[in-house]
Amino acid sequence: MIARYRLPEMEKIWSDDNHLQQMLQVELYACEAMKDSGRLSDKEYKEIVERASVGLQRVNEIEEVVKHDVAAFLETVAEQVGPDLAKHLHWGMTASDIVDTAMAVQMTQAVDLIIGKLYQLRDILAELAKKHKYTLMVGRTHGIHAEPMSFGMKMVVWVAEIDRTIARMQQARQAVAVGKVSGVTGLYAHIEPFVEEHVCRRLDLKQATASSQILQRDRHAELLMTLAILGSTLDKFAVDIRTLERSEIREIYEPLEAGMIGASALPHKVNPVKTERISGLARVLRANALAALEDVALWDERDLTHSSTERIIIQDSCLLADFMLQQMIDTLKRMQVNHEQMENNLDMTRGLIFSQRVLMKLMERGVPRKQAYLMVQRNAMDSFNQQTDFAYQLMQDDEIMAFILPEELDALFDYEYYLRHIDYVYKRAGIF
Repeated sequence: MIARYRLPEMEKIWSDDNHLQQMLQVELYACEAMKDSGRLSDKEYKEIVERASVGLQRVNEIEEVVKHDVAAFLETVAEQVGPDLAKHLHWGMTASDIVDTAMAVQMTQAVDLIIGKLYQLRDILAELAKKHKYTLMVGRTHGIHAEPMSFGMKMVVWVAEIDRTIARMQQARQAVAVGKVSGVTGLYAHIEPFVEEHVCRRLDLKQATASSQILQRDRHAELLMTLAILGSTLDKFAVDIRTLERSEIREIYEPLEAGMIGASALPHKVNPVKTERISGLARVLRANALAALEDVALWDERDLTHSSTERIIIQDSCLLADFMLQQMIDTLKRMQVNHEQMENNLDMTRGLIFSQRVLMKLMERGVPRKQAYLMVQRNAMDSFNQQTDFAYQLMQDDEIMAFILPEELDALFDYEYYLRHIDYVYKRAGIF
């Protein structure tokens, strides 16, 4: 994956060095369990811990010959501890016992980092919601002006979506925070179950209720599906931001960063690069989730078709999600809200956005809905086509004014009316 999409903390989690260290930790905790049971003496265990180490370069050298990554790992560690002690390593275990359990640790580390950034993003959105609670703007449906709302309300909707994303990520963490040290078919044929209990407890993982040679890949698919949903949520935010940044709308904008070039040929442009990047990368997360679903169905107790795929998709999805979250955090921190332009856009349709209030007033006065709708629609279309104020257009319609007094009509064109229940929504979203 291109280096620009990697952030140091997440990259460290998915480094080969960290993976090898987590594999080694699984082996050492297994030895610790055997020491506690008396199978391994205190002296032997202490010497293993003191001598055991693993280096990526040596593992790669051995793997070039043996063509098996775990065998290369074990041979590397054996070289450090010596033949007399090496016989205690990997006792009764299979390769997936250490690979899958080590990867479970990495996945939980990655999810914890992502959840932390989700909380950062939520805090930023909540502050925007509070700051712009009464910042009026036009709401749009199908890209067309609908009714007045506030920019803060838009942010509340985003906060609620992030809350759901956090809940899903926490659930996905539970799904992948699982280890197994149960041998070739999961029946502990050559290793005692207490070893698995000890290893998982030390790594802060749960034991798999049941496993085959591997941990079942529905767990990994759940994580990648959750990351894909996260990506789609960020994509949604990004599309909304990009839309409101359009020259024709210009209700929000990202300032030009020092030294930044918006377009190679057009010096006036400040392109929404971060949000466009987020939307593009969301497609990769969704594609990776599909590949993860394909990894669930394997032959019998396992085959190897999942392995090559997940070496790419799991770490890349975590790296991308982390990067996309940081891009969105950076965007929202710098985003400027153009109050004046929001007010201009509110007035763009000369009052047409109040059409439902006029409709409902007519219905209150006994006009059947269908008739009232046609009466208001007729005037709305005339106002739009003739570029006249909607209120003025209505005042000229004797049929409508037979039901509404002039002062009543004026009261219907009140922006603040639409915010009268906003406290109710904010309280329900936990924003005060």
